[in-house]
Amino acid sequence: MISAGSRSIGIAEGDIEERFIRSSGPGGQNVNKVATAVQLRFDVRNSRSLSDGVRERLIRLAGKRVTGEGVLVIEASRFRTRERNRQDARDRLLQWLEKAATPPKPRRKTRPTAGSRVRRLEGKQFRSETKRVRKSVSPSED
Repeated sequence: MISAGSRSIGIAEGDIEERFIRSSGPGGQNVNKVATAVQLRFDVRNSRSLSDGVRERLIRLAGKRVTGEGVLVIEASRFRTRERNRQDARDRLLQWLEKAATPPKPRRKTRPTAGSRVRRLEGKQFRSETKRVRKSVSPSED
């Protein structure tokens, strides 16, 4: 059971699928022999431990990390050991869950201040005057 933050979103171990893959980049022969990178897969769409609001926010926040089927894919290969990469992937999953668990603050409608309206109109007048001066002058008939 993995829990995220003070809201205590519990994720069952069965909801998480971990696959160990070979890491890319430098590391000598160790890279070619040992699968130390972790690909963590969490089925967001079918998870029963998430509320509908958290599920939708997580899918929106994670963006391209979520597949078409609604599976969040996190790859961790920062460390040289399998266990540290595994913990790193789980920590990142918790961060995503904590972010999605906090509901967004509702936006309060505001009106532009009088000063900002004046500045906007002055800017428009200035721009209009600049364009008016640039116009070609038609030849006057004498």
